[in-house]
Amino acid sequence: MRVLLALGGNAMTDAEGRARVEDQVAAARVAMSAVADLLTRPEPVEVVITHGNGPQVGNLLVKNELAAAVVPPVPLDWCGAQTQATLGNVLLNALDDALHARGAARPTAALVTRTLVDPHDPGFATPSKPIGRYLGAEEAAKMIEHGEVWQDRGTKGWRRMVASPAPVEILEAAAVLALIEAGFVVVAAGGGGIPTVREEDGYRGVEAVIDKDLSAALLARTVDADVLVIATDVPAAMLGFGTAEARPIGRVDVATMSGHADAGHFAGGSMGPKVDAALSFVRATGKPAVITDLESIIDAVAGTAGTVVVPD
Repeated sequence: MRVLLALGGNAMTDAEGRARVEDQVAAARVAMSAVADLLTRPEPVEVVITHGNGPQVGNLLVKNELAAAVVPPVPLDWCGAQTQATLGNVLLNALDDALHARGAARPTAALVTRTLVDPHDPGFATPSKPIGRYLGAEEAAKMIEHGEVWQDRGTKGWRRMVASPAPVEILEAAAVLALIEAGFVVVAAGGGGIPTVREEDGYRGVEAVIDKDLSAALLARTVDADVLVIATDVPAAMLGFGTAEARPIGRVDVATMSGHADAGHFAGGSMGPKVDAALSFVRATGKPAVITDLESIIDAVAGTAGTVVVPD
């Protein structure tokens, strides 16, 4: 069985959302312990891991802002590449240690991965995704001088706005597949992948962020995964989340889950993209997608835990 495991941003921070080095290392150890448990079960399994990078890119953006008067800000595609490499290193170390503790060994690799987007995606014309922290007008003006788009958000201050184009193609797909076939556990397309456009003379990184869950669904289709597992901080998607009538969703078909999404049960900034990604994968492949927490990934792969989305 081939599993695509998408780790949410919470997998790389502590319980309070802090992203200090020690917090990230500790969180990676928790996440990779669960992966090691999956890899050391009697049934053979191939695992491809992808992950969020929001807190890590956020840290780089703060450094950009503080140093803007001294050195030019690092563009978002560079931020994505840097965090992919850093988090890949942290995850591989944690996974290797977890496997060693179980008396097992698997070759592991992290791949800096570009994700192709359409240069004509409407998001580029009107950047609408807020990222980073709020700044005062004077600080924001410094960043605007460097070509960034910032928006006055009222009493909270100014915030940077960027495009969030849809992922079209995983450019390093052949390398990911070659590593899988060679027996590697692969970490790829972190943070949704480095946003890249194709031009007449080659490729160019762009100032954008790609939804990591939609990119995970694309990567899962590309590597022909048997199941997409989206790991988050709750055991399952919920109906009526935050209300007295809240209840978890178990096994559900695409039509029913789509109806729940259309009814507004899933928040746009949290569970909504995960549901969209799960639906996208199932519609395209006819294979299941599961939304659950790290503690349940073994049962999720078996289809007995979490929100299991299946074809109609």
